[in-house]
Amino acid sequence: MSLAVLERRSELLKKNIEQLLIRENQKGITRQQSMFLQQMIKELHQTSHELNTERR
Repeated sequence: MSLAVLERRSELLKKNIEQLLIRENQKGITRQQSMFLQQMIKELHQTSHELNTERR
């Protein structure tokens, strides 16, 4: 993937993770939402790794 695509994907993942964490802290989230949150965190980690590789 191109650097711009990876950066945009990273931004979107961070935004979605932040919103879900806020919801979790305020109201709690369902098990399905919790699994979705874990998956997004894994994707963010992978995207960060790809970004670092792309920048080198």
